Amino acid sequence: MSTPTSPKYAHIPVIPLDPAGSDHHGEAARLRAAGEATGGLVRVGLPGGLVVWAVTTHELVEQIVRSPDMSKDYKTWTAYRTGELTPENPIIGMIAVDNLVTADGENHRRLRRPITATFTQRRVEEMTPRIAATVDELVAELPAHADASGVVDVRAHLCAPLPLRVICDLLGVPDDEWARLRHLVDSIFRTDTTPEQVAEVMADIPRFLGALIETRAADPGDDLTSALIAARRDGSVDMSDRELADTLWVLLTAGHETTIGLIGNTIRALLAHADQLALARAEDRYADAVAETLRWDSSIGNFLARYPVRDVEIAGVTIPAGDAIMAPYTAVGRDAAQHGPTAHEYDLTRDQRPNLAFGAGRHVCPGSHLAQRQAVLAVRAFFTHYPDAELALGPDGPKPVPSLFTNALAEIPIHL
Repeated sequence: MSTPTSPKYAHIPVIPLDPAGSDHHGEAARLRAAGEATGGLVRVGLPGGLVVWAVTTHELVEQIVRSPDMSKDYKTWTAYRTGELTPENPIIGMIAVDNLVTADGENHRRLRRPITATFTQRRVEEMTPRIAATVDELVAELPAHADASGVVDVRAHLCAPLPLRVICDLLGVPDDEWARLRHLVDSIFRTDTTPEQVAEVMADIPRFLGALIETRAADPGDDLTSALIAARRDGSVDMSDRELADTLWVLLTAGHETTIGLIGNTIRALLAHADQLALARAEDRYADAVAETLRWDSSIGNFLARYPVRDVEIAGVTIPAGDAIMAPYTAVGRDAAQHGPTAHEYDLTRDQRPNLAFGAGRHVCPGSHLAQRQAVLAVRAFFTHYPDAELALGPDGPKPVPSLFTNALAEIPIHL
């Protein structure tokens, strides 16, 4: 079994993470409470009986993501090398990829360089008119999607299609492949899947990516996939076939799944806080609303952050090389030590301190500007068009995405 299960660590509590993601914030509160007694270090249970470390304060998460003693390479993880993390485990698709997210040092710089050259503030500004037009189209169409009771699932008809269209356009994904991509991305973020479902999806991902690369190689366009293929051919970008495919995959997945959650979580938060919604409307503070949502209700709940390359000490405990350390972003977003005694409150007027919704250090998300621009445009347009919108949650309350990674609702029913 993995090292964190050793009896020597019996004094460090183990908090099982719910694969169905039924209560991210309740779980996060339990993590913070357990961490208060241990200096911010706990253990968490993952699917397949895996147990890994987790740090429960903003300070410790930032410390590990910036530490030179930590690796992002999943092949460093003892559980991966010994086969304890099996190919049927539902977390495998979020772990075993070869791209800038899982690379260290020069390899990371090599793979990140062509991506940061694309996701610039200037490029976002150039894309904004087209994004705004897409937002207006989707928002105007919402009434047509209402059911017999007048309820519209805003996630299905605004939050999801907007970033999906944006990232598919940016990477040259053919229109008739969008639904397939959405299914694959949804599947790898879910952690309630069966071994058979995991195997099916993991087999189809390389087929999807291979077809995309083949299509854009034969018929290049003004998109990032075509640009990367051309740059490999002329030698200006150094990527293996696997690295190219996995780079496209991380851009397609992180490039829209997290933005879906950000848009939906912001709309939900404003509808649940009438005073904050009134402020956003009166003073056009939708950018502040998105920024506060990133802290208060980040769309990434938990993520395996780092693997020590040598024994390290955290909160007075020696963590062996090769163990895995989880960053519980839902928990640290409401860390009172970082965000003050009102960290649990949603407040657009807050003096924002740095949060970790987009990571930190060398691996900070290169697409953060694009995600925030889409969210601000979508949220502003939604509340401008539908000032009387109300949540229409049923008696069972909100239905979450069944995932320990994604912190978002699977549907957002709203009376427009």
